[in-house]
Amino acid sequence: MNNSHDEIKKLLRASREMLSSTEVIDETNRIKNQYGILTEQGVSLVGGGNVTKKLNVAKSVEDEIEDDEQEMDPSKEDKKQAYRISGGILVLHGKDKTDLELTTDEKIAFQETMDEFVSEVSDLVDFNKLNVYTNNVEWSGKIIDFDIEFFYSIGEENGIYLNGEMIKTDEKFLDLITKLKTYYEKFKSKWAKILASRKKTKPEE
Repeated sequence: MNNSHDEIKKLLRASREMLSSTEVIDETNRIKNQYGILTEQGVSLVGGGNVTKKLNVAKSVEDEIEDDEQEMDPSKEDKKQAYRISGGILVLHGKDKTDLELTTDEKIAFQETMDEFVSEVSDLVDFNKLNVYTNNVEWSGKIIDFDIEFFYSIGEENGIYLNGEMIKTDEKFLDLITKLKTYYEKFKSKWAKILASRKKTKPEE
């Protein structure tokens, strides 16, 4: 991203220098006079180098690029705070500091989520971070004895996702799928309440 941005800035600088040269201005004036083209009031091209001061195209494009980058850059909008809880990591995402404060209910829900998964789905699992956003919750991990990754999401990308290679679809695997689906409903119910609670307790703007 930085390399392409630098290239664009170089091109803009070059075009700005080209547009502001007296040769380009003289040529523009000659064409306008030859074909009787009228110039809008307040953007006089006669007399040379005031064009870039009145209408600096390169600068306005640069400003637009910077504005777009700020809009696209999630770090400008989304703050995050990670908490280590009993060997797992819970990450809260939000726009301000109040969104990043961990409540007792959230801490308990996260602890229960890990414990229940181990007892109800698989005890051979490596958990990844659980991410709590404004409108969704995402959690994933790797089930070691099957060598597959699971991904739970509630909210915008609702559902269960699996990732693995050459998985043998025997009874044990089908049993695991059933357990993952059954536990997902419990996970969804628990974290939907957390999301609703976070929205409810958000202070009025």
